Amino acid sequence: MTSSLLKEGTKYLQGITGAVIQNLEAVQELSKVTRTSLGPNGMNKMVINRHGKLFVTNDAATIIREIDVVHPAARMCVMASDQQQSEIGDATNLVVVLTGELLAQAQSLLQMGLHPSDVIRGFEKSGEEAAKILDASVIETVTEYNTETVARCIKSAISSKVNAYDNLFSNLVAQACIGILPDDPKRFNVDNVRVVKVTGGSVSDSFLVRGAVIMRDSEGTIKQANNARVAVFTHGFEISKTDAKGTILVEDAAELETYNNTEENKMEEKIKAIADAGVSVVVCGGTISEMAMHFFERYNIMVVKTASKFELRRICLATKSRGSMTLACPTAEELGYVDSCKVQEWGSTKVIVFEQKPETQCTISTIVLRAATNNVMDDIEKAIEDGVNTFKGLVRDGRFLAGAGAAEIGVASKIKSIGESTPGQDQYAIKKYAEAFEVVARILSTNAGLDSTEVVSKLYSKHAEGNATWGVDIEGDVFDAQAAGILDHLATKQTAIRLATNAAVTILRISQIIMSKPCDVPVPGGSPGGTMGSMDQDAAM
Repeated sequence: MTSSLLKEGTKYLQGITGAVIQNLEAVQELSKVTRTSLGPNGMNKMVINRHGKLFVTNDAATIIREIDVVHPAARMCVMASDQQQSEIGDATNLVVVLTGELLAQAQSLLQMGLHPSDVIRGFEKSGEEAAKILDASVIETVTEYNTETVARCIKSAISSKVNAYDNLFSNLVAQACIGILPDDPKRFNVDNVRVVKVTGGSVSDSFLVRGAVIMRDSEGTIKQANNARVAVFTHGFEISKTDAKGTILVEDAAELETYNNTEENKMEEKIKAIADAGVSVVVCGGTISEMAMHFFERYNIMVVKTASKFELRRICLATKSRGSMTLACPTAEELGYVDSCKVQEWGSTKVIVFEQKPETQCTISTIVLRAATNNVMDDIEKAIEDGVNTFKGLVRDGRFLAGAGAAEIGVASKIKSIGESTPGQDQYAIKKYAEAFEVVARILSTNAGLDSTEVVSKLYSKHAEGNATWGVDIEGDVFDAQAAGILDHLATKQTAIRLATNAAVTILRISQIIMSKPCDVPVPGGSPGGTMGSMDQDAAM
């Protein structure tokens, strides 16, 4: 491209070495950051974001979000990972790692002289075949939702982040999800499984509450109510004030006393009507006046105040009540019910627990986490989110594959055989696509301190013998993943492979890079002076 076509300072890159290889290397660098966090033995990363907040985690979604990736090609990989998190809620690391490995294999083909179009065509064919192979590799279909079966299916997703407590939390998550499962399982809402983190105690002290937990103390002296009717007000409980200012002329003490009594009588009338409706618990979303508290205490009504509209919604879900916009006595349809509402103290933290008995239908569950530090509880919370999202996928599609890298090795071995029977130059890309799937088994074995080459070789040997469910044993060698109860969700795996393949193909299609001279005005969300990272530094030279 001639210099007269573009403005002075514009950088223009083209060709395999100039444009394509730079993009491939950027994505590979990103995948190297997260690959050591894959699997049960994944290592943590210490990340300090632009606001100075510290994260110690092995969750790939958190790592990628907080490190502020600016390279455009690497951003495509990040967007694919974000889409996986949005659609499935799990396996974001697999998308990044597989994209990086696919591009590493593509780079070797390009350096051998193969044209990018041939590589793209081979990758697209292989991606379609991989989806078919996974469909044929299903080993179990779940149709009944009991605690034992669900816990076994979600255990793999949870153990990737909290391997030491996978049995505890897989059972807690299974009970929490099954307890709030609607009549139509496909309408299951992941937001109805809540997590409350209370510092203190040990991780094994964590437990499940059938209902909602509010991290605050109640108002007044009444701390418990059983078999209670619940009234929820979305505003405060105090005497209403006029919009315009006015002046009241009081001529003597009797008139002043009469004026005060009028306010008290109106407030008592409202609270008495609430008490006569059988209400034992009142939840307010704003300020509660001292006069109102006086009459609530007189009529033995427990009062809960919260300024969070989200907490109000959760209380309404837990008690099946409706928020009232006025101070009038709620109707029967607006009142809710709770078997037990009481203030408890966990460690040094006081909380209000709205709990339903097992025989009472409940629409919200809360898992209470206990641990010594917030970082530990944050990691466990992410593991619980992965487990809940896996359950959401389970009720929509109950098909599962063998885990521990067995499904990936199965795909690799079958696509290799397809590549050997494919004529033309596409066969090279198909074979390299198959080799990329070895990365999962290699990373699992490497993170466990095993010889990855030896483990992958043994897995290929087992799969050649017809043992398609054998995977990596992180405690040493290989084992039957199906017999060990290590399962991966089919839809999660297929979506991750589809997104990784699409991201790799999109990046390979880029043949030219044209960068205008960076302006002096910082770009919102970008690095100062441009958005290409180190490539901008080259442009300034």
